[in-house]
Amino acid sequence: MRRSLAAVAAAVLLPVGVLTAVVSPAAAAPSGPAAPDVSSAMATAMQRDLGLTADQVRARVARDEKGSRTDAALRTSLGNAYAGGWLTGDRLVVAVTDRAAADRVRAAGAQPAVVTRSAADLDRVKSALDRHAAQAPADAVPGWYVDVATNTVVVLARGDARAARSFVRASRVDAAAVRVVASTEVPRTLYDVRGGDAYYMGGRCSVGFPVTGGFVTAGHCGTVGTATQGYNQVAQGTFRGSSFPGNDYAWVQTNSNWTPQPWVNNYSGGNVTVAGSTEAAVGAAICRSGSTTGWHCGTIQAKNQTVNYPQGTVTGLTRTNVCAEPGDSGGSWLSGQQAQGVTSGGSGNCTSGGTTYFQPVNEILSVYGLTLRTSGGGGEPPPTGCTGYEATYTGSVSAGQSVYQPNGSYYYSSVSGTHRGCLDGPTGVDFDLYLQKWNGASWVDVAGSYGAGPDESLSYNGTAGYYRFEVHAYSGSGSYSLGITNP
Repeated sequence: MRRSLAAVAAAVLLPVGVLTAVVSPAAAAPSGPAAPDVSSAMATAMQRDLGLTADQVRARVARDEKGSRTDAALRTSLGNAYAGGWLTGDRLVVAVTDRAAADRVRAAGAQPAVVTRSAADLDRVKSALDRHAAQAPADAVPGWYVDVATNTVVVLARGDARAARSFVRASRVDAAAVRVVASTEVPRTLYDVRGGDAYYMGGRCSVGFPVTGGFVTAGHCGTVGTATQGYNQVAQGTFRGSSFPGNDYAWVQTNSNWTPQPWVNNYSGGNVTVAGSTEAAVGAAICRSGSTTGWHCGTIQAKNQTVNYPQGTVTGLTRTNVCAEPGDSGGSWLSGQQAQGVTSGGSGNCTSGGTTYFQPVNEILSVYGLTLRTSGGGGEPPPTGCTGYEATYTGSVSAGQSVYQPNGSYYYSSVSGTHRGCLDGPTGVDFDLYLQKWNGASWVDVAGSYGAGPDESLSYNGTAGYYRFEVHAYSGSGSYSLGITNP
């Protein structure tokens, strides 16, 4: 065990606009209503959120279903006398506008309540408020609804109730039929963040992969502080990190209206679920999702390509024979269910074909300390504990084996100075880190860090020359991230 020490002319894809059991008859149970079918997920959620036992869940569902059927039948049979029904405890209460109807409610097994206004009356009041909705400022009047238990229409008021009262007057409804109720509600629409979907920021790009708190995308799509709108043009978030050229990655922090999901749009009416971010090998099949051309597939041709865009050089990209067009920038790349990267640029189009490059996703996650949204199945992103280094590389290593960085190769330092490395491995392994220099005939160790654990760091003051870092798994296997700074 170890225990010692081509540039290519291309076009960046600019944003659009800017660029059961069977029972035999003899054994059949007595006839009657079937027991309610409650899924295990629903039963678990009801136990958690309603404080019920498993038996109480089944009883509650059966009671609610029976009460709901009775209410629906009475609503039809009572006609204009019906004023609404509601479940309370183990009882169904049905409101009616005359006492004769109350007897029919009792005969159906429910408890009657005699009230002034019928359900139709309340609905008319509600409809009048709806017609005058423009008179209700959203910041002061969160909403209104029919409250059958109080036989009124409730208008919610946030803060000073004067705006809500003015709204009621402007609607010309019977004030006695309305209750203004104080509320702290701040309603908002809710949307999902999904890989491959469009987003806007003056132009159009595509979501790469949802992460906790937002999503990753291409750096050329926006600079830090740039505001984004979602596929529906609703305010979505803000670029919190962006690097281009040199790299081509960024991340957008979304607001509370948006929920990042572990999905990528397959542009065939469904989603591909993201299970992790295990890096695929050269020659592997890979597919891309983008808001201009949708879903296209091909193979990985090479890694660590330098691309010389008109806007500047970008290193560390992965080359593919998949097509793409403007607006696909930032979109998702998947191999199976494993996230691979975000669209950077390329040449050609999806009519004649072309070459497209993507920025590997694990590097983006590592640089910004982000957590990929996944379904929980394997291939989780590498640890990201090393920060503040000029470059970060990720990968995996098996027990007793070594891998070399950057990207299986080496780098050249033209001046003397300090080389720094930081290795972050997973819990439960023993990884080591070495710095090697080429002496003209072979690689020799010039510095090493090999404590008993997953994390190592080293610093070495050296002369000009060729260098590389070695990550060695003394024991255990897993993913890692490596931060490097060199002269």
